[in-house]
Amino acid sequence: MPSLNVAFIKANWHSDIVSQTLVGFQQEMESTQTEHQITIWDVPGAFEMPLLAQRLAKTGQYDAIVCAALVVDGGIYRHDFVAQAVVSGLMQAQLATDVPVFSVSLTPHNFQPAAEFVDFYTAHFVKKGKEAARAVKQIHSLALPKA
Repeated sequence: MPSLNVAFIKANWHSDIVSQTLVGFQQEMESTQTEHQITIWDVPGAFEMPLLAQRLAKTGQYDAIVCAALVVDGGIYRHDFVAQAVVSGLMQAQLATDVPVFSVSLTPHNFQPAAEFVDFYTAHFVKKGKEAARAVKQIHSLALPKA
């Protein structure tokens, strides 16, 4: 299989947790000895990911784009709308550009900045990063013709 060129976009809200997605992604790629190049992009929050994903996809430089964010309930109902907008925007970006865009954007309703929650989501994002890497490799191996 040819080398994979992946853009990895991370939202900076809760970056200590969200960055674990990249850790898991890299672990999975290296454990299977998949030849790859990852370009990392940081954005302020989840809401900024779809636009950057679409712009990067339009360059034609990437085989896949992975986006990671943690959108939490901060005591107002806004997080559900943000999460829906992000996932819809990422779907629109991949459909508009023919470049697969993967979302590791989680929206827990019970997140608190307490050790047990931070520890759980830190480990969970590593797991989700590994799952994202497997998904990227699977889609890439299909070698689907572009429209």
